[in-house]
Amino acid sequence: MTTNDKDLSGRQPQGGVRGAGYPAIVDGHPWRRYVALGDSFTEGVGDPDPRRPGGVRGWADRVAEELSAGRADFAYANLAVRGLLLDQILARQTGPALVLQPDLITLSAGGNDMVFHGSDPDKLADRLDDGVALLGSSGATLVLFTGPDWGSTPVLGRNRSKVAVFNENIRVIASRHNAVIADLWGLRELRDPRMWDPDRLHLSPLGHHAVAMRVLDALGVGHPLQPLPAGDLTQGDWRRARAEDLVWARRYLLPWAWRRVRRPAGVTEPTAKRPSAAPVNSSGQPAVVMEGQA
Repeated sequence: MTTNDKDLSGRQPQGGVRGAGYPAIVDGHPWRRYVALGDSFTEGVGDPDPRRPGGVRGWADRVAEELSAGRADFAYANLAVRGLLLDQILARQTGPALVLQPDLITLSAGGNDMVFHGSDPDKLADRLDDGVALLGSSGATLVLFTGPDWGSTPVLGRNRSKVAVFNENIRVIASRHNAVIADLWGLRELRDPRMWDPDRLHLSPLGHHAVAMRVLDALGVGHPLQPLPAGDLTQGDWRRARAEDLVWARRYLLPWAWRRVRRPAGVTEPTAKRPSAAPVNSSGQPAVVMEGQA
């Protein structure tokens, strides 16, 4: 085993497909249509790219790029919308996802519920289980995510125990429905502040890159992506850290939470950046038929 065969924690890449009962992938992969469901995490917020639909890239786009390499018939849709809660994701995205007839689905939901609404992780898991059962009935390979370990993150770290409980529920759900797990709790790179946007709520481009690697590894798909080299982090003093936390809360956390509670008048409800399954290098937007062309 080479150094590149391990993540920074020293673990081997997850063989999620093999472990979940899917065939081992030696060359290439079996998927032709990938649909991503979720919130801002899956939409790609924190990874700006004005050339892409919605102006963001994100880990799901990166995964689709690797899966589409050399596959002219590969199609990708991203139904994720920032700010949505678990029930909203399942209600708004499950039906459209199944209509697209994917053979690969990723689903991440529940983070906004726990962090900003204090939701019970066990009750969340019960509702997630129903959604996973419905998506799994399509026969598609389904990828679920454990939440990251925010233990070293000020303010958000207070939700660590809830995330841990939710993660154990997700593992049970994945086992019950033969789903693949992309384990973000064990992804030690995410403890590096460079992996996060300055708002601390969303991944940075480096963070999205690391998650894309974890998903591909979980699926057992070979890829050329390389991890961010580990480095020592500068340790600040306690007073400075607390002062920075207060600045962050005023600048990012409180305005974000207020927008979730009360959307300003005139602000358009966000929509999926790639609602239709299409080649990765296309917009993923439904074709517009002009009058007289039908």
